[in-house]
Amino acid sequence: MSALTTQAPLEEQRHVAVVSWKTPIIFAVMTVLVALLPLLAPREGVSTFRLVAGREAIALPDLVLPSTATAWVCVGILVALTVVAFVLVAGRRSVPLWLISVYVVFLLLGFLVWASAGATLPLIGLLSGALALATPLIFGALGGVIGERVGVVNIAIEAQLLAGAFCAALVGSLTGSPWAGLVAAMVAGVLVSLVLAVFAITYFVNQVIVGVVLNVLVVGVTTFLFRQVLDPNQATLNSPQPFTAIAIPVLSDIPVIGPILFRQTVVVYLMYIVVFLVWFGMYRTRWGLRLRAVGEHPQAADTVGIDVAATRYRNMMLAGAVAGMGGAFFTLVSVPRFNSEMTAGAGFIALAAVIFGKWDPIKATLAALLFGFASNLQGVLSVIGSPVPSQFMLMLPYIVTIFAVAGLVGRSRPPAASGVPYIKS
Repeated sequence: MSALTTQAPLEEQRHVAVVSWKTPIIFAVMTVLVALLPLLAPREGVSTFRLVAGREAIALPDLVLPSTATAWVCVGILVALTVVAFVLVAGRRSVPLWLISVYVVFLLLGFLVWASAGATLPLIGLLSGALALATPLIFGALGGVIGERVGVVNIAIEAQLLAGAFCAALVGSLTGSPWAGLVAAMVAGVLVSLVLAVFAITYFVNQVIVGVVLNVLVVGVTTFLFRQVLDPNQATLNSPQPFTAIAIPVLSDIPVIGPILFRQTVVVYLMYIVVFLVWFGMYRTRWGLRLRAVGEHPQAADTVGIDVAATRYRNMMLAGAVAGMGGAFFTLVSVPRFNSEMTAGAGFIALAAVIFGKWDPIKATLAALLFGFASNLQGVLSVIGSPVPSQFMLMLPYIVTIFAVAGLVGRSRPPAASGVPYIKS
């Protein structure tokens, strides 16, 4: 009887731990901010959303919405969703992911109809570009999820992305093959993750400190090599053959979805496969079970015969290879050359996606897509002549990152042994 009464408070405490007032509060703040747009700076006219990317087999008409009226409708829906969030938290229930997703959709719609009043917004280009920009973030986030799930805090995602971009450009230029560059990027990511693993797993050095040092080190090394080697020999060492977009027959002709998902480069298609494999492997295979066991309770995993150190080493190498693929995107898809510090903090945004996604591969992917959308939105709104100041648009991806991690994620618990070195007794 005492065991049951002890277990009940523990279960109740565990339930309370995931409930946070931050989500409804941030809902309320964002709703007020969106409502101020049509209230203080109303914009007349209509917002036109173009739903075709070119010559489509099935051409959809443009979606035309009255800017001010649609903005106010979105504000009303946001108010209702905010009330629901407050009611759920007051009842000691967490805000579900679907409610957050619906809120974000109407928040973006309200902002877009206001910002694009009197202009035509290429919705297909906006979303397909967002997917492309989110690709390296997704690869980096998946590498972070694998690392933290196995018990190693992968702060060095930025270093893995940057090293991958550098090696992809160099090897791709020397061989003339983007595939060789992609493989080289994966090897570079593995090497960076191995350095992190050696210090963190074998020598028990603080993982956060090692990751930060690696980020600074790789920035310095790649910058030095770029200035001394790549830049003076641009034609031979820094001109890789990039991947070109490939339209998948039939699928690419599906209205709206087709041009967004199936007119991308090979790296994006590989990203689809990697997301599925990591999700399936993590929750449906013995590999995933051992991975999560080592990250949650390494002593128990060791007791049943799992080699904790070897498991962490193998999975850190896998995490580095995945993140290295994201680095290849920068020089084999985005810009066919390497530039100093060209990742521009993408690794840290990927790390934020890991936290926002609560260490789940699918949720981390969705978070990375949100950040990629914010990055692409600044360019699209600048092109259509939006009244939003350019300085604010440059800050937008990072503002979204801060609000998402600080507000929408609520309270979340990382893997119990993440960042904790395992010393076998």
